[in-house]
Amino acid sequence: MSGHSKWSTIKRKKGAKDAARSKVFSKLIKEVTVAARLGGGDLNGNPRLRLAVGKARAANMPADNIKRAIQKGTGELEGVHYDEILYEAFGPGGVAILIEAMTDNRNRTVGEVRHVLDRNGGNLAQTGAVSHLFTIAGSISVEAGKVDEDTVMAAALEGGADDVRSDGETYEILTPPGLLEAVCQALDAAGIVYETAEIARIPTTTVALEGGKAHTMLKMMDLLEDLDDVQKVYANFDISEDEMAQAE
Repeated sequence: MSGHSKWSTIKRKKGAKDAARSKVFSKLIKEVTVAARLGGGDLNGNPRLRLAVGKARAANMPADNIKRAIQKGTGELEGVHYDEILYEAFGPGGVAILIEAMTDNRNRTVGEVRHVLDRNGGNLAQTGAVSHLFTIAGSISVEAGKVDEDTVMAAALEGGADDVRSDGETYEILTPPGLLEAVCQALDAAGIVYETAEIARIPTTTVALEGGKAHTMLKMMDLLEDLDDVQKVYANFDISEDEMAQAE
């Protein structure tokens, strides 16, 4: 599975720092606001907003908070203007990293990102140095213990998925970006509960890490995602099950 998916599995097991509801809400509100600003406040006509609102509801965000975030995005209420930024970087062992951020202060954000990278054996890269190693796709995760693989495979392919991968604990369903919702609906129809559904950046190649480099990489991921302005972090590392178990 991709480094992104392995990292998601690790976070779920260890109870990641961003489990604090206030931090989760802050990141989700930014996504809802930006989605509404870019595509309008109509859920039916704005797939990105529909997905963002779905995540907010799944996190039990109050409906009033979601409504205000949409209104700030559309300009009905006064709000902060967030810029979307994609940072490209290298981590321990040459791991490729993509960092999605939303910020109202670019200087602050790049300084915080650079600080985490520098302290953990990484560095910012030039535009294009890393992004070509990832492809954009829909990504859905299903806990393996709750449903068998054949059932997941059948429903996912029925909805238009490209692939279903497994690490023994989680199924990762990959879809064309435009078919993410269709596959989610197919899973819903089959009674399959999924943990996450998002547009993600999936690595096309991976870098194997072990020992100190593996642990430093996981620490870096944790610290980057803990930054207020960072929305998502993707990396192409591959870490063994034994190394992952030590990180839990």
